[in-house]
Amino acid sequence: MKKIGFDNKTYKKMQTERILERMQEFDNKLYMEFGGKMFDDFHAARVLPGFDPNVKSEILQDLKDKIEVIFCIGAPDIEKNKMRADFGITYGDELIRLIKLLQEREIPVNSIVITQYNDQVAADIYKRQLERMGFLVHVHKYTKGYPNNIDVVVSDQGYGANSYIETTKPIVVVNAPGARSGKLATCLSQLYHEYKRGNKAGYAKFETFPVWNLPIKHPVNVAYEAATVDVSDRNMIDYYHFEAYGESVVNYNRDLEVFPIASNIMHKIMGKDIYKSPTEMSVNMVGKAIIDDEAVQEAAKQEVIRRYFLANNEYRLGRMDLEHAKRIERLMQEIGVAASDRVVVGKALELSHKSKRPVIALELENGKIITGKEKETINAAASVIMNAVKELAGIEDSIDLISPVAIETIQKLKKNALKLNSDRLSLEEALIALAFSAASNPTVSLALKQLKFLDNCEAHSSIMISESEQQMFHRLGVNITCESVFILPQNGLEK
Repeated sequence: MKKIGFDNKTYKKMQTERILERMQEFDNKLYMEFGGKMFDDFHAARVLPGFDPNVKSEILQDLKDKIEVIFCIGAPDIEKNKMRADFGITYGDELIRLIKLLQEREIPVNSIVITQYNDQVAADIYKRQLERMGFLVHVHKYTKGYPNNIDVVVSDQGYGANSYIETTKPIVVVNAPGARSGKLATCLSQLYHEYKRGNKAGYAKFETFPVWNLPIKHPVNVAYEAATVDVSDRNMIDYYHFEAYGESVVNYNRDLEVFPIASNIMHKIMGKDIYKSPTEMSVNMVGKAIIDDEAVQEAAKQEVIRRYFLANNEYRLGRMDLEHAKRIERLMQEIGVAASDRVVVGKALELSHKSKRPVIALELENGKIITGKEKETINAAASVIMNAVKELAGIEDSIDLISPVAIETIQKLKKNALKLNSDRLSLEEALIALAFSAASNPTVSLALKQLKFLDNCEAHSSIMISESEQQMFHRLGVNITCESVFILPQNGLEK
């Protein structure tokens, strides 16, 4: 059983209190740039065992009478159809998903800002789509004079050229479906318009990582670097904070780079310096809620290893350059871990080598390793999940959970009607067949009830499984990694 290393209740209380304190510092009008994921922050849950992946949305829900939300999305990301890797959906679809989740919780969404707009056709289409769904949409072009000519930036030709977003709540949360979506620029633009109207609004950042009061090479902070390697984020000592307060704290390169610009702009708008360091701008109480540093360190080390496999997969698929993939290897060396420290890796590769078949190994919560190999009827993903639920339910291995007749029917459909190349059942197909049988078969029903116990289990595949198959593991809560190996029908495994 994995140790709990983080007190979620304490974090929620302290983070909420700090947000309200910061709001009061600015005459009860705060624009809060919301870093990271508002919902489903599974990275934080993996590196901080005990962290609720939806605690940030719960904080917002508790404050819903005081907040409204503005979403930003970059026009270049819309144009490129940029994907959110963990869910396999575009930034545009992710933004709509986030809005719906907030609406379900009765958290008010003010509007959407399409940033960095330059007449992109895809952005125009997306804007019309949002408007026809009933949302208010603003369009912000690149800010004239940014970043060097502060006099132009803070003028009617700069931020003043953007439309002013009318808000009524004391806290305005500015979020986005991904990094570099223009959240800071939107906040600063709003500050300019507020001050022109005589309103003394403020700015702050809701942060999770890096954790400012942990050492720079603490595995939790290293895991943050590994998770953001594709955008070249690097942890650094906040030299502005050290100069101002003589305290060594951790921040990251992009915040340090943009701080002089943001600070100068805020000074120009407000007539005084508000913050002496980027760390001071942030609201981040994560480090105060760690209750077992050893458990957190071990969890974070495992996350770095998972990121290593993911980066290798992305490189093999042509979606990441070699330098970024190699950087995670260096991060692993810095914290003294290797791929072999992920126990499911060796088990999967060992059985795959013996059987000459794709194999997935899965570690249950009690530490027992379950394996599943590709068969003529089902793939390795379906095989390992069937074996795992049988183990959890105490069902003999010789019992078939899916009847041969059901498998044959599905195979004929795939091969004859759908003209698919492979007639093996996928994990999704196997689970649907399992659910169908559960209504009339108590044994299958018992097996199906075990799926919830796979949450937070670890698994590794000897080959690179499809993205849709990976998404199925994620929905089950299984942390799956894969070797960067393709399978070729005629030649077996190829590196």
